[in-house]
Amino acid sequence: MKFHYEFDIKKLATAISHQHKLMLIGSCFTENIGDKLRKMKFQVLENPAGILFNPVSVTQTLTNCLENKTVTVSDLFQFNEAWHSWDHHSRFSNFQSQDCLTQINQSTTQAHAYLKEADYLIVTLGSAWVYELTSKALGNHVGSVAANNHKAPADWFTKRLLTVDQTIVVLDNLIHRLYRFNPKLQIIFTISPVRHLREGVIENNRSKAVLIQSVHHLVDKFNKLYYFPAYELVIDDLRDYRFYAEDLVHPNYQATQYVWEKLIGACMSEQTRELMKEIAEINLAYQHKPFNQQSQQHKQFLDSYLLKTRSLINQYSFLDFTKEASYFESGH
Repeated sequence: MKFHYEFDIKKLATAISHQHKLMLIGSCFTENIGDKLRKMKFQVLENPAGILFNPVSVTQTLTNCLENKTVTVSDLFQFNEAWHSWDHHSRFSNFQSQDCLTQINQSTTQAHAYLKEADYLIVTLGSAWVYELTSKALGNHVGSVAANNHKAPADWFTKRLLTVDQTIVVLDNLIHRLYRFNPKLQIIFTISPVRHLREGVIENNRSKAVLIQSVHHLVDKFNKLYYFPAYELVIDDLRDYRFYAEDLVHPNYQATQYVWEKLIGACMSEQTRELMKEIAEINLAYQHKPFNQQSQQHKQFLDSYLLKTRSLINQYSFLDFTKEASYFESGH
């Protein structure tokens, strides 16, 4: 008897390896996957403007990165004693305007250079609902789409569901610009399985439908686009509330791990997967908490993993094991 519905996933044409540079942008699900990629020693840069949900904000952020846009104080607004940007997550907010600007501009400059060399861009879209600024909002950006509401009053925004055509146009123009900027770039689209129930159950499903239809239209149009079914894996394969956190909105660890394993199987070569197993062993040893740090047994443990780490460094010079090697050397 089957308790969940497994389905085949189309393989990525050119498998991801540790030598590739990956840029990730989008919802909080992006950050879950990004964290797993970093632990496996992939070269990753994620969310240069913080967590984003809608296609307009994702497009705006990537456009700013392409243009290496410099933000000035006129692009910010002050609310609740802090300075914020409507194009950025609250993690960039600061009580000093100059500190806010410095953090934003440094992140954009870093992303501009990284995107020029990136091999893969993974875009995770979360919602087709956008919140446009009204005349009551601070910052003189009436009609602009807010990437983050910064806990501002509700009457600062008007809510609107993007149509499929609008979403396609926004993303289509962006894809053309990305390919001109970096011709080797390969783009992977996913739809976040996070359920935006704050919008309402029906509204969430309408939103996901817009995103799914739009993305598949683009994947059919462009040869170098790939769709990874993160949304379908949680909604149609696992399909059970036990795979969600207590809020019934965010996939829990088991669900995220399941999607991660499917991503590895579909997008990474056998050689890369074998290397990841060795890295996982090093990670586990690095996290080991000894009962007695001064024991001979623990020193032997450190020595054995220092040898394994050095062996991997010699084979794969592009992997960074600085902190792990330092820890294992501490036994000397």
